[in-house]
Amino acid sequence: MDVEAFRQNGKELIDLVADYWESLDTNKWEKPLPDVKPGFLQSLIPEEAPEEPESWQKIFADIEPVVLSGNTHWHHPNFFAYFSTACSYAGVMGDILSTGIAAVGFTWKSSPSMTELEMAMTDWLAKAIGLPHQFWNSDPGPGVGMIQSTASDATLVALLAARARAVKKLKLSQNYQLGQWEKFLKSPFLKALGNQLSEVGESLRNNLPKFNGMISGGQKKVELANKNQIGELSVFEAHDSAYFDRLVAYCSDQEDRSNGLIPFILIITVGTTNTCAVESIKELGPICEREGIWVHVDAAYAGSFLLCEEFAYLAAGVEFADSFNFNAHKAMMINFDCSPMWFKNGAESIAYFNVDPAYLRHEYQSIASDYRQVELAKLFAELLLKETNGYISSFELFVPPHLGLVCFRLKGSNELNEALLAALNADGRIHLVASKTHGTYFLRFAICSSKTTEKHVNNAVILIKEIAEKLLNV
Repeated sequence: MDVEAFRQNGKELIDLVADYWESLDTNKWEKPLPDVKPGFLQSLIPEEAPEEPESWQKIFADIEPVVLSGNTHWHHPNFFAYFSTACSYAGVMGDILSTGIAAVGFTWKSSPSMTELEMAMTDWLAKAIGLPHQFWNSDPGPGVGMIQSTASDATLVALLAARARAVKKLKLSQNYQLGQWEKFLKSPFLKALGNQLSEVGESLRNNLPKFNGMISGGQKKVELANKNQIGELSVFEAHDSAYFDRLVAYCSDQEDRSNGLIPFILIITVGTTNTCAVESIKELGPICEREGIWVHVDAAYAGSFLLCEEFAYLAAGVEFADSFNFNAHKAMMINFDCSPMWFKNGAESIAYFNVDPAYLRHEYQSIASDYRQVELAKLFAELLLKETNGYISSFELFVPPHLGLVCFRLKGSNELNEALLAALNADGRIHLVASKTHGTYFLRFAICSSKTTEKHVNNAVILIKEIAEKLLNV
């Protein structure tokens, strides 16, 4: 493909993307899930790669039958599964520019404008969501903002930086004995620091067990709340003082410490995947600060809502955080992947991850840094619980609606709700997923698409009630 063919074919592809978006709310793509079975693609493509390049016309003709027709339409107005992944025309334009420039920004020298634009944009965003000035690149202090690919990546970076800081503190402590700890301190990123612990909340997402295996650390599951009294609330407010006493006990357990179980990080989740629960930074942060434990705030989904003043309460106490992250590609109309992360002390993270081969050095390295949903969710909950013809609704909310997520279930057994999800997804007109917390199975209705309107929510409720009624009458 030469430059003129690129100009012509590129415009054709942009038209295809625009047409696809415009057709998502039409009969062309009636359902968010494709009607395909595993292995469907084998009959649509050759068994072997072609000996000669195929023409653009032939490739272009394959896009709809091979790619679009067999794909899940994440931005379909009836897609209510998972959490949203954002997309916009402006985001697509940014992707075209980024891909077209094709630079790699691993140092300032390798891509000056890329590096400085990242610093400026993360400052803009930090100010917009209300992060204290200590997290800004432009602040005289050591604060740093950068962009990761996902919240999982950011959590791993925080875990490694927190553990490395704990290693450094241990080396400087009076309790440090070379013979006892030497084998663990030679390479803190490759070997365990004893049985060092990361303290994690009960509702933390699924990536942490995987990470703890990668860094050879231990993980201690802290049940911070009495399930019967508090459970996993949409906005976590613990009124039982035992909640905090329990955390203090775990973080300062001298028997654990004497056995080499050294807590080094607490992950505070703002908007869990299961129920959009929010753990209190304001209450948990001071405990960790007193005990010298790193606080990482994972606001993967809920962080975007901090742009609205009415949701500022979600991050109350964020000044106690050592690192903070959210996925801009979830609810901010920014295409995947864009997961900004901030450190209160960027010098720590840079020091622990720094590499210095000759080919990466440059003359500036000492001075340059190298690094609508809510209202529709409420409407869905109201319609679902509304009495019909004088009959009390068969549905209940598992937790109160929060941001763009409603967690609901049929009153009855887990098996009944599993059957409801299976029937809904077999019907195919809407797409949902389920979750399970404290042994209770429930369905998640997440507003994911910018094309979703009250009409789609109304239709979804009608369909859910219709299928539920059939199940209950069997």
